[in-house]
Amino acid sequence: MSSVTATPAAPASGALTQGHKKVIFASSLGTVFEWYDFYLYGSLAAIIAKQFFSGLNDTSAFIFALLAFAAGFAVRPFGAIVFGRLGDMVGRKYTFLVTIVIMGLSTFLVGILPNYASIGFAAPAILIALRLLQGLALGGEYGGAATYVAEHAPHGKRGLYTSFIQTTATIGLFLSLLVILGVRTYLGTEEFEAWGWRIPFLLSIVLLGVSVWIRMQLHESPLFQQMKSEGKQSKAPITESFFSKNGRIVVLALFGATAGQAVVWYAGQFYAMYFLTQSLKVDATTTWLLIAAALLLGTPFFIVFGWLSDKIGRKKIIMVGCLIAALTYFPLFKALTHYANPAIDEARARAPAVVVADPGTCSFQFDPVGKKVFSNSCDIATAALAKAGIPYTIQSAPAGSLAQVKIGETAVDAYEGAGLSKDDGKAKGDAFTGALKGALTAAGYPEKADPARINKPMVLLILTVLVIYVTMVYGPIAAWLVELFPTRIRYTSMSLPYHIGNGWFGGFLPTISFALVAGSGNMYQGLWYPIVIASMTFVVGSLFLRETKDVDITQ
Repeated sequence: MSSVTATPAAPASGALTQGHKKVIFASSLGTVFEWYDFYLYGSLAAIIAKQFFSGLNDTSAFIFALLAFAAGFAVRPFGAIVFGRLGDMVGRKYTFLVTIVIMGLSTFLVGILPNYASIGFAAPAILIALRLLQGLALGGEYGGAATYVAEHAPHGKRGLYTSFIQTTATIGLFLSLLVILGVRTYLGTEEFEAWGWRIPFLLSIVLLGVSVWIRMQLHESPLFQQMKSEGKQSKAPITESFFSKNGRIVVLALFGATAGQAVVWYAGQFYAMYFLTQSLKVDATTTWLLIAAALLLGTPFFIVFGWLSDKIGRKKIIMVGCLIAALTYFPLFKALTHYANPAIDEARARAPAVVVADPGTCSFQFDPVGKKVFSNSCDIATAALAKAGIPYTIQSAPAGSLAQVKIGETAVDAYEGAGLSKDDGKAKGDAFTGALKGALTAAGYPEKADPARINKPMVLLILTVLVIYVTMVYGPIAAWLVELFPTRIRYTSMSLPYHIGNGWFGGFLPTISFALVAGSGNMYQGLWYPIVIASMTFVVGSLFLRETKDVDITQ
């Protein structure tokens, strides 16, 4: 690749020059590879749960795997602080060159990490450590790429230019799904789940080499070069960003922009994928194909909404996206159930599942360290239904009574697990599971979604609508954040609210939502989390954040 020169900002009427195209391509392609690395884990969460958390029951293992996924998001704000400071003091180019090396090596090491059966507790511990390194790297990546592209963009076209960076997260997810599907199809499901899942992680070393080579061709941002030559760069970007009047803008950007954008992003792409596979029991290959198709159809809208934000403003589009998502998530996800696995709704209408139990014995079964034993009869009953993906309600019974599961008119007694020997516990568990399975089968509850009854065009339409919501809130967000902050502290200031919003509010969405579902028995209960956060962002952003499309960032 030819050297990418530092293209100075052009006037609003300037065309998209060859230099601009190279800047966008080089920044975007490297970022695609980073997102590919990061989302491999999320796409393979169910398999990773079996490989690294096999010491737990299935439900706890999956929740714990999601928590390990979220651990990478938890540290992203710290990466934003560390690398943001470097980016504002040393430069944009060198900082996000370092981040991609850390990301690529961490992902490769996941591919060679022994599983729980081989090295025991050390396996999940090392896995989480690698996820933390990935999160730190990604915390420094996005702000650098977005700032770098925006500082090359002509005035009046920053929304369009930075929208290409916004496509990278979705393209990275799309690429990870394609690689997973290709390897799984070639090896077969059994071999893929046994060892083939490692191949997509190992391939990251090739992507790392390509990404480093591309980024070595880049030159520094012209605005940063000018600021440095004039001796105006910040000597204390963290203090200036967060402990001055600028700190108020950082807080407003978090609650009024990035928090809502994040939950819409993760609800529309990751939570929809988990909902199909875990709640609706659609097979993984069908789910990945449908998600990949929706991403392919929806991705161009990142560019559309980025371009539109240059015309009508960033704020309007993002606020409308948050509002529409909050208002329509319940009907859209209920429609997913109807079109992906209608047998669930039919069985629930004929024979609703009810757990009759003493409410005082029903726990919220979320144990992030896997040490608690949920042995009450209510916990045993609800865990069995949650594992089977069966929606249920809880009906109060007298204190001290044994829990009972009613499937229509059929009643199945649960059992108390405390004090039982291993053999007795297994015998009672097998008897309860067998009786419950028989009652569910007789009532028409499906073990898996029937492929012949999946209305794929309608499921694809719903998934595409969810992706378009993502493009509305995510397409213009980079330009909005860049324009909210001055050049001398831009990298640091925009990175922190972005990564707290996406790392904490967004990254913990699958874990929180599935814990809410498991605790309530309502398969739609988890939607309240993104709805509440998106609604909060709509209110805060509408009232307290300004429109920035006409801001001159060179001043």
